Amino acid sequence: MTNQAVTTVVAPTTLSIRKWYALGVLILVALFNYIDRQSLAILQIPIKSELGLSDTQLGALTGIAFAFLYATLALPIARVADRSNRTVLITAALVVWSLMTAGCGLATGMLTLTLFRMGVALGEAGCVPATHSLISDYFPREQRATAIGIWTLSFPIGTMLGFLAGSWLNTAFGWRHAFLVLGLGGLCLAPLVLLTLREPKRGATESRAVAGEIPSLTVAVRTLWSLRSFRHATFAGALVDFTLYATLNWNAPFYNRVFDMPMHDIATPLALVTGIGGLGAYLGGVLADRLARVDPRWYMWLPGFAALLAVPLMMLQYLTPSYHVSIVTGVLTAMLLNSFLAPLVATAQSLVSATLRAFTSAVLVLCVNLLGLGLGPLVTGMLSDLLISRFGLEHTSLRYAIAASALAALWGAAHFMRAAVYLRDELPKAATH
Repeated sequence: MTNQAVTTVVAPTTLSIRKWYALGVLILVALFNYIDRQSLAILQIPIKSELGLSDTQLGALTGIAFAFLYATLALPIARVADRSNRTVLITAALVVWSLMTAGCGLATGMLTLTLFRMGVALGEAGCVPATHSLISDYFPREQRATAIGIWTLSFPIGTMLGFLAGSWLNTAFGWRHAFLVLGLGGLCLAPLVLLTLREPKRGATESRAVAGEIPSLTVAVRTLWSLRSFRHATFAGALVDFTLYATLNWNAPFYNRVFDMPMHDIATPLALVTGIGGLGAYLGGVLADRLARVDPRWYMWLPGFAALLAVPLMMLQYLTPSYHVSIVTGVLTAMLLNSFLAPLVATAQSLVSATLRAFTSAVLVLCVNLLGLGLGPLVTGMLSDLLISRFGLEHTSLRYAIAASALAALWGAAHFMRAAVYLRDELPKAATH
């Protein structure tokens, strides 16, 4: 009897400590993910100068060249994640993208830099689906958006550190050595992940039994396509991500050209905009979990309303003649644009079985990143070049090009609202399958 009592008391505590420790390790991994990915956003200023790249080339480099490989490889890697040890997969992914980040410092032109960035994408493609699957096996549905919201803080913090570290390292050693140092930092984290992160049982947080058989690819695709809330929410997230990455990847050149600010003066304000504004990722998850206790449609309503509010704030941020107004407004814009991620991921994970979660996350990665990360920076860069060549807006082209990306967020809000219509019926059905 005594042993049974001890087991009853200690086991939940141990499990609680284990899940929060695991979340902490996954956040560290994601931090290096976003530091390595977003450091290019600030380093593109000296890279453009040394390698003589156009805005379209920079948009392709920071967007589609990375996103295409990242998004498409996520699908087959996710199938592996649904079948194998996810912690080993995440460790391998970390090693690959860290080595490729270091390799970026060896680039001699657009081609070689693109190849190294695609190598970074190859590594990072193995991280996110496996991470989402792990978090869903550590945290139950009612805590899932909050846990993912906490994890998504790695995005703004990593981006903030990427701006600061990239600027400081570039000033001290040059952009080539900056990539080398950032890549080596990620390699140092790999042993911690491999040796201390434990693989949980699949479906450990579910109230129902979880079948061990992995659905075939055909069944998996058919299952996701049948979920109308998932279809609308995924497209909505991709559209808002289009706007988000248009701002993230072009903010540094925008303030450099429009307000004539040197790189070392841009890094700190943009780091604060990204860091404070990125709290929206966490707040979106926490608020969605709380509001969904009243009505589950808040998982979609919340990011929909946030996207709507972001549009007028973007107009002010990019069209105002005041630098200080632009920066302050930029914080609010960033908070609103970041708030969709945790509710979207948590809802997608809750709509499917435990054996389909990594694949579901990979589909999100594919759709959201191809349209958002892939086309957001590229289309904005192309529009900027067009405004320069056709209208001579050499210094202000980005003002209008980035502002135009707000149309995608407006469109995305409509699809989030549409997803909410179907979510109330489809979420309870998922819990019974």
